[in-house]
Amino acid sequence: METFAEKIARAQDFLPINGTDFIEFYVGNAKQAAHFYKTAFGFQSEAYAGPETGVKDRASYVLRQNKIRIVLTSALHSDHPISTHVKKHGDGIKILALWVEDVEKAYHETTQRGARSYQAVSILSDKDGEIKTAGIYTYGETVHLFVERRNYTGPFMPGYVTWKSDYQPTESGLLYIDHCVGNVGWNRMNETVQWYEKVMGFVNILSFDDKQINTAYSALMSKVMSNGNGYVKFPINEPAEGKKKSQIEEYLEYYEGEGVQHAALATNDILLTVRRLKENGVEFLTAPPASYYEMLSKRVGKIDEDIQILQTLGILVDRDEEGYLLQIFTKPLQDRPTLFFEIIQRKGAQSFGAGNFKALFEAIEREQEKRGNL
Repeated sequence: METFAEKIARAQDFLPINGTDFIEFYVGNAKQAAHFYKTAFGFQSEAYAGPETGVKDRASYVLRQNKIRIVLTSALHSDHPISTHVKKHGDGIKILALWVEDVEKAYHETTQRGARSYQAVSILSDKDGEIKTAGIYTYGETVHLFVERRNYTGPFMPGYVTWKSDYQPTESGLLYIDHCVGNVGWNRMNETVQWYEKVMGFVNILSFDDKQINTAYSALMSKVMSNGNGYVKFPINEPAEGKKKSQIEEYLEYYEGEGVQHAALATNDILLTVRRLKENGVEFLTAPPASYYEMLSKRVGKIDEDIQILQTLGILVDRDEEGYLLQIFTKPLQDRPTLFFEIIQRKGAQSFGAGNFKALFEAIEREQEKRGNL
């Protein structure tokens, strides 16, 4: 059986990617959202752009924690495209920005292979150097923005200034973006997978069908796409027929289209991170029943963590051929039941917690039932 590393090596790496540069949320009130992500998740103030910096139509707050950088952007007028996006979709992730060495090449390679352009190559410059960007659309209205920043030494990018704040809460141990998951419509997964293969040179490293991912009520299908060095992974979900409405259908209904379902944030100490997040008021999906933890040792073998502590915190565990992982999922981060975060710690495992899907989806269904959407 091929390892994940061997599968990743099969990618056509004509588009070298160094990792996720940032993820940008379009939100109704960026100032308040920035306070939430600082307080709840321990992000730090990094940069700001808005009327005070010469940007007249929007305000953007850049937050950072180790290698994770998020940008929160709001429009300043009701007729702005960002306002239109937020009115339709609610708060959510618009841009998955990818750090590349050569923006012109990335844009040329992907558009030549059929990508729809979002933004042609643009050069932004100030006293600290220059940054090149260009973008393409992926599923729905979501965008991959290519960012070349090797010739820039300033805060984030031109147009932004350092955001100095007296309020810098304690970090929560979040390190980098492990993966970002997209939800697509009925019968759209294979088309989206083929797009990533053709346009981006990615490879499908893992697939789940509705026989593997199901509960008594609902099901979904999922395929995990990876670039050639494994630094960027995008699982793609599609709904499948079930007795009742699946979480993917609920997302598509409330987001009013395809989009990013969740971002998985990595930590090296999930116990510390989850404790800290809970102290900060972050709400997680309800823990699985006691039987899940009673069977844990039999299912995953020996682990370093105390199972009683994992049960108290509601953390899930799964194992693959290369090790095990620990993961937990927040409730939606806004009133619409759409975007959420996953907190993940990998201890060798390169998979995505297939053994936890049933417990996870039953927890999501309990929340759907409360909303009257199951």
